[in-house]
Amino acid sequence: MVTSGAGKTEELAVPVAGGELAVLRWAAADPDAPVVLALHGITANGLSWARVAHHLAGRVTLLAPDLRGRAGSTDLGGPYGIPVHAADMAALVGALGLDRPGHRRPVLTGHSMGAFVAALTAVRYPQLFERLLLVDGGVGFPVPPGLSPEELITAVLGPAMARLTMTFADRAAYREFWQRHPALGPAWSPWVDDYIQRDLVGEEPELRSSCRIEAVRVDGVGQFEDEVLAAVGNLRLPTELLWAERGLMDEPQGLYDERRLDAAGVDRRRIEVRRVPGLNHYTVLVADEGARLVAERLLVAAGVS
Repeated sequence: MVTSGAGKTEELAVPVAGGELAVLRWAAADPDAPVVLALHGITANGLSWARVAHHLAGRVTLLAPDLRGRAGSTDLGGPYGIPVHAADMAALVGALGLDRPGHRRPVLTGHSMGAFVAALTAVRYPQLFERLLLVDGGVGFPVPPGLSPEELITAVLGPAMARLTMTFADRAAYREFWQRHPALGPAWSPWVDDYIQRDLVGEEPELRSSCRIEAVRVDGVGQFEDEVLAAVGNLRLPTELLWAERGLMDEPQGLYDERRLDAAGVDRRRIEVRRVPGLNHYTVLVADEGARLVAERLLVAAGVS
């Protein structure tokens, strides 16, 4: 069991290609309740969904895997990439019997890079899922001319990539590192603390992030592959997109705005788009206001009042 701000959480080991995927499970009070499969961001882990689980309050079962190369799945090796994660999600659905006849299909959701994984999963395996919720991710843009994907990833994820090479004397030092983050620090809570502490591996005084650098690099570049960029335009499941007004460092310009979404060709007739004012790329998921909204939209998607 894993103890988090949302209470005790079961950790499952689910067979996928090459090994086992660690999956956190917040069980519903009713064993026949709908299921939500929730995918985290590029250097995150399944506990990033703990505060959402708190607001779901046992009305659905929430499954949040550690994607391969992170946290409990850090020893699950490559290959990495968005299509590999999509295949892992299909394997998870099969392994847990969520595709059995008569069982309502799960709702699929993802935050940040997890939204890109969710979109591609929904395109490749639409028969496995009921609806889709994208949280500040899933809509991509072509790489600007003259800039390689690797250069773009370095520009966007430079601070995150640097963190993966750092060591920390103890857990308090890692907490203090994150509390200085302009987007996440002001929203600190027991849920956030549990989420970032799950990332640590090793022994004091040389604790480090569990995220495999190669996984982060391959997955980051993979977000700009043609099939991944096209996924949001090829969705056939009912889909909603929540986009945060503010950015990764709490800057006023977020990843998206109305102009950027229009430029990306988001079809408002097929995708319901909802702006989330005042919150940033992180707090749209882990702050109380953001987690409450995400939980509300997931309950709607799952048909739970």
